This record gives sequence, C-alpha cells and structure tokens, in this order.
Amino acid sequence: MPVVEVICSLIGWLCLYLLFCWSFFQRGPEWNCRLVTLSHGVLIVLLTAYVVFIDGPWPLTHAGTENTALQTVALAVCLGYFLFDMAWCVLHRSEGPVMLGHHLASIVSILLALLMGVSGCETCAVIFGSELTNPLLQARWFLRRLGRYDGLLGDAVDLLFISLFATVRVGVGTLMFYCELASPRTTWVMKVGGVVMYVLAWVFMVDIARFGYKKSRGKYERWRERNRNRKGTDGSVKRD
Repeated sequence: MPVVEVICSLIGWLCLYLLFCWSFFQRGPEWNCRLVTLSHGVLIVLLTAYVVFIDGPWPLTHAGTENTALQTVALAVCLGYFLFDMAWCVLHRSEGPVMLGHHLASIVSILLALLMGVSGCETCAVIFGSELTNPLLQARWFLRRLGRYDGLLGDAVDLLFISLFATVRVGVGTLMFYCELASPRTTWVMKVGGVVMYVLAWVFMVDIARFGYKKSRGKYERWRERNRNRKGTDGSVKRD
C-alpha cells in the first residue's frame, strides 16, 4: 500500500484548493473546489489513458493481474483526490446520497486495488471512463455561473457529455464489466465493486437521459412557438 503517495496526493490537492481560494477569493468555495475537480479530471484522464492504452496491460484481457508501478501512481493520485473531495462534500453538504455513494464506492475500490496489489489495470480503465466526461460536467457548471450556458456552446457541451457518457461509461463500461466478471483472476471483492460501480453508472445514465429529454423537448417547444409567431407575423403583414 503506497501510503506516502496517497498522503502526498491528498496534500497536493488540498494545497491546490487553497491556492485557488487565494487566487479567486471573490468566488465561493464551490467555484474553487470545481477548479480542483476540473484539474483532477484533466490530469487523471491523461494519466490513465497512458496507463491503459500505452503502458498496458490491456484491461479487457488482463483483468485481475498484478499492479504495475505506473498503475499504482495513478491510483494513488486518484485516491488522494477522492479523499479530498469526499471530505469537502461532507463538510459543505453539497452533494446528495447518490454522488456520495459514488465517491465512497470509488474510494473503497481504489483502496482495495492498492491494498491487494491486483486489478490495477481494470481499475485505471474504469477511472478513465468515469472521469472522461468530468471536465465537460465542470465546463457546464462554469458556463452557467458565467451566464453563457444558454446558447450554442452550452448545447455543444451537453451533447458531447451525453454522447461520451452513453458510449464510453455505459457502452464500453458494459464490456469492461463483463470482462471483469468473466476473468478467473479477478477476486470476488473486486467483482462486487464492479457491480456497484456499474449500477451507479446506470443510475447516472437514467438521470442524464431524463435531463436530455427534458432539454430537447423544451427546445422543441420554443422552436414551435417561435415558428408559430413568425407565421402569425407574416400573415398579418400580407393582410396589411
């Protein structure tokens, strides 16, 4: 268990948060915490992408194998962040039970992978898929706070977020989930963790689908209203 690496990661994310608080003191705590979340999302996606696609081994065929040194570093960096964010969310009471459950499940899964020294490759793959959409989620929040969400940019961020979540986290995630359950090397406790994370992914997917449907229907209704008003105006002009 790389205790020193995890502690250093936790201290690093805390220091980054304090730096953002000092730099953007006019903003609230959530603004600065989301900057840390955005920073972690970008960093961990790049790191786990290198671990999964370049350094290896391939998680779909090597689930349950021993952790490599780089996998251990990636897991330690991610665990330190989740410990920081979990503490922040509890302290500020900013998240509901589903998100807190996701954080807790992530912490336990990463901790088990580090303690047992196995399943690092599929855990890094799950982290990559889970965090790939996180920068878009944070971008959406910042756009709303800056008053730039209601427009083409906000629509593009939402569309990309929903598409990536459905294809990567649910689509590819289903394949990863099957490979983890089918692997004879994966321990039963990691398989249980995989079940929990997969169920949470579908809970989020249902919420996202509802949001996408509600937003699309709202835009369609506004388009119909504008079209109806335009036709009414054109008819009045022709009669005049």
